[in-house]
Amino acid sequence: MDSKKVKVGDKVSVHYVATFDDGEQFDSSYDRDTAIDIVVGQGMLIQGFENALTGMEEGEKKKIHLEAEHAYGPHDPNAIAELPKDKFPAELVENIEEGHVIPLSHAEHPGKPFPATATEVKESTIVFDLNHPLAGKSVNFAIEVMGITPEGMESQDEVAETPAPKTKTTKKKAKTKE
Repeated sequence: MDSKKVKVGDKVSVHYVATFDDGEQFDSSYDRDTAIDIVVGQGMLIQGFENALTGMEEGEKKKIHLEAEHAYGPHDPNAIAELPKDKFPAELVENIEEGHVIPLSHAEHPGKPFPATATEVKESTIVFDLNHPLAGKSVNFAIEVMGITPEGMESQDEVAETPAPKTKTTKKKAKTKE
């Protein structure tokens, strides 16, 4: 019997350990005791990670190195926003400090939050760096394919959405007032 290889459209269960080039670990599905389930090709993870899955077999392990442009993207020095404090709940404004990472969303895409780092808290505004906290950084992943469900074996409705790997940052949920 031929072993199955991951292809675009397959649902794949994956464990991973994510590190920086100096070896510091910033995320691990093993630490959470939960593999992530994704549908390859739907953009649920960073592109370089998804590309590495293609062609892997169940039980196979692989180590990959991703430069910033294939991971969380290059750092954009112009991705800065200064927002009025009155757009946020008072509780958040009272507790936010420089370095806090909170999810923001754009009015055009309210259901797609993105991480923003508070870089300065002023009297009436908060300045945010809108780059992903890992933008501009090369990263490494040790990947293990735990299971493969070929495309068409179950409906897309049954596939649980899985967030991208998280980072070790302080996260506070923010909802902007409309």
